[in-house]
Amino acid sequence: MKKKPIERLINVLKSFRFRVFVIVTLSIMIPSFIFGVLFYNISVGEFQSKKIDRLKINNTMLVNSIISEGYLDENTESTTVETQIAHLAGEYNCRVQIINSQYVIVSDTEKSEVGKSSVAENVIKSMSGKDIYINNEDKGYVEFAKPLTVANINQTGKKVNKTVGVLYIRYAMEDVFDYKKNMEEIVIIAEAILTLFALISGWACAMLFNRPIKRIHKTVRDIVSGSYDSHSKNNESGELAQINQDFSHFMDRMRKQEQARQEFVSNVSHELKTPITSMKVLAESLIGNEGMPEELYQEFLRDICKEIDRENDIITDLLDLVKMEKPDSTLNISTVNINEILETVLKRLKPIAEDKNIELVFESFRPVIADVDELKFASVSTNLVENAIKYNNTDGTVTVSLNSDHQYFYLKVIDTGIGISEEDQERVFERFFRVDKARSRETGGTGLGLAIAKDIVKKHHGSIKIHSKEGEGTTFIVRIPLKYIA
Repeated sequence: MKKKPIERLINVLKSFRFRVFVIVTLSIMIPSFIFGVLFYNISVGEFQSKKIDRLKINNTMLVNSIISEGYLDENTESTTVETQIAHLAGEYNCRVQIINSQYVIVSDTEKSEVGKSSVAENVIKSMSGKDIYINNEDKGYVEFAKPLTVANINQTGKKVNKTVGVLYIRYAMEDVFDYKKNMEEIVIIAEAILTLFALISGWACAMLFNRPIKRIHKTVRDIVSGSYDSHSKNNESGELAQINQDFSHFMDRMRKQEQARQEFVSNVSHELKTPITSMKVLAESLIGNEGMPEELYQEFLRDICKEIDRENDIITDLLDLVKMEKPDSTLNISTVNINEILETVLKRLKPIAEDKNIELVFESFRPVIADVDELKFASVSTNLVENAIKYNNTDGTVTVSLNSDHQYFYLKVIDTGIGISEEDQERVFERFFRVDKARSRETGGTGLGLAIAKDIVKKHHGSIKIHSKEGEGTTFIVRIPLKYIA
């Protein structure tokens, strides 16, 4: 079924590729935007500041020239003053006025106000001796009103400053606005280029980072479809290489688990089929031999019963194994006396040992109280002791040893039997593995007992180990915590 456009869009927005695209894009765009704003503000501010600073300097120079040249004296002209005024008006596009002490405008760059009286508020304030400076950025102008003072000697002979006029300058910051406009265009173009670069970089990084994800996704799809032969090539670096390596290890483990599963199914089929085949052969023999002696007839029936019991044992062990391997399987934990459990197990197995003239020895170094599942621990103990009896030599010995420390208790089952080779010791806990298949069937083993025992011990957060030497015997060592922690 094809997905709807809205569903495809939602999937894209939720994808790892889109997240990488957004992160990379924003990581470039946000800093570039901040940098662009800062660059614009700093550049414009610096340009404006330099303009005004130079204007202040020129203002001071013009004031000094007016005073030194006696420009406000009657019928006095000064080329120097006129040149400076023209320079100010030309460079800064500003209006310059010189007002005498009677508030009459004696010079004006716009010429229209010459000879008229000035009633400007700032001129009046400056005439009283105050320097006026107004920077109105909102309206886009800067005003200077600077008093023109000369030194005089009063009647007492004291030197005093006398205001003889005012220099008024109004600077319309059109060049600053032009600079702002140019800088805005530059910043916008730069931001557009960086945005395009961010989008391309985001897309490239998304594709680059998504490549190993796609390979892993393909491998997962292959696994889902039942193929475990797909391998993701490890040509990455850094964290991606580690992820790829971990996934390869996961694939190897899955492949081994699949092989183990197939082998398990094959073994189960074989083990279940063998007793059925034997029973069928025995039953056909009974059907085909009507005149069979009573003794032989009874023997055949006993053999059929044995095969039925064997089939039942296999099914029971399989069910126990499946239950133990479930992740949600729980133990019925209680505080019990381990010594008493082992004594009960040995008492129950004593008749089997006596049939082979095998001596059962119980060594308890101290009373042991522990948190275990009583039935399952008894099952482990029974399996280990029963195996020690089955695979022992006639007139042999099976020693069950119990000890503990402050944290664990230790169960050892030692026999004087046939022993196990080093190669086979690594496989004794595998399901359906038998050291001697022929002898195992004779003794009624299913090949699942040790696998079940190991799972039970693991559920108790314990461990089980084996030490064996061919021809001398085998020792199983079980270690389980005294206190069970779920």
